[in-house]
Amino acid sequence: MGRKIAIAAATIGIIYGYDIGNVSGALLFITEEMRLSPALQGSVTTVLVAGNIVGALIAGKLATAVGRKPTMLIVVAGYAVFAAWSGLTSDILWLDVSRFFLGISIGLSLVVAPIFLAESAPAAIRGRLVVGYQVATVTGILLAYLVDWSLAGSGNWRLMLALSAVPSVLVVFLLVRLPDTARWYVLKGRHEEARATLRLVDPGADADREIAEIEAEISTQTGGRLSEMFRAPYSSATMFVLTLGFLVQITGINAITYYSPTIFKQMGFEGNATIIGLPAIVQAAALVATIGSLFIVDRFGRRPILLGGIASMMLSSLVMILVFATGSLGSGGSVWGFLAILVFTAGFNFGFGSLVWVYASESFPARLRTLGASLMLTTDLIANLIVAQFFLPLMDGLGGATTFVIFLVLAAISFAFVLRFAPETKGRTLESIRTYWENGARWPETTPTTPDRKA
Repeated sequence: MGRKIAIAAATIGIIYGYDIGNVSGALLFITEEMRLSPALQGSVTTVLVAGNIVGALIAGKLATAVGRKPTMLIVVAGYAVFAAWSGLTSDILWLDVSRFFLGISIGLSLVVAPIFLAESAPAAIRGRLVVGYQVATVTGILLAYLVDWSLAGSGNWRLMLALSAVPSVLVVFLLVRLPDTARWYVLKGRHEEARATLRLVDPGADADREIAEIEAEISTQTGGRLSEMFRAPYSSATMFVLTLGFLVQITGINAITYYSPTIFKQMGFEGNATIIGLPAIVQAAALVATIGSLFIVDRFGRRPILLGGIASMMLSSLVMILVFATGSLGSGGSVWGFLAILVFTAGFNFGFGSLVWVYASESFPARLRTLGASLMLTTDLIANLIVAQFFLPLMDGLGGATTFVIFLVLAAISFAFVLRFAPETKGRTLESIRTYWENGARWPETTPTTPDRKA
């Protein structure tokens, strides 16, 4: 059962990554066929992100009302139907409509997939499965670039967009064979089903003891209200995670994910196979950086990794400014531009991409933890929407140099913000971290550092 859960989670993570990455190559051919302006090119991506916001806002209530597994079935059905629809349309309006609903499916999965995975997996492999889901998402983005590259010769953007419908249909047959999570069954008072699920997932576990622990945990997570997050003592933690979530996206990572072939084209690279193949190399470096961060975060701490990743983004933006401003694209500058994009993406995934959600989960008590993660996700998606819509018009109207000046300034603000406000939480218990925020964003003189198994 653990293996089936792992396969389902990895497949969904890959499909999610593929569906956010495939538009980068497809957009080149969509633009040519439909004669799109930069603003209309941006809309193809923006409507997906707008759908993400809608899906994320309704995901929690839907998963609680109908169950984690039924919501995941809705997700993969949405992936299949709307990916196929986006590949069949020949009109920009209906393409945007299909991608908006695909975005809703993605927004649902952003919230529900990690919950389903964490609540379903046996305790012995839960950590590896959660990390594996993150790696699967980056792998999906890489796979999207490779598929786009393989189809670049034919320019078949419809197949690029629709191909993810195939694994989406296949994973349905695996999901229907899985039970819902024991925690959801307990939440609904269905204890016998919860007990049967626990014995199925982990035959060696003490089902009655785990049900008692789930009930105790649920009781600690009730009573949290949104208004409480904006009052002392948690208002400082709330503003920290909201700002951090916004900075993660506004610094430009999804401008690279969505539009890197367009960027490479403006840098002087020629041939569709080249300008689509280069982003695949970039995403391979991102995958390596993500895995590397996961291996060293508990040794070196959060702050050094975050600051190092942001510093890499600042350096890369500076190189991009020089490449565009000096007009050296035809004399080797494009190579430096490619390396800058690679380092920018790897630096993001090493720092922001790997660690931002850690702070959302560490900064609040159990009853506010889900609300905190939801608020961070909302600001993250709003910034993503802004970047998706305005990046191409900025490149077209202001030029590459000015656009990357903006990203450099935003990265510098992010560096200063993390340096000033982000606490180092390595080795500290959840109670001591919450004490930091309850103490006015200052560490008390003594804080416990022993592992906390109940929080």
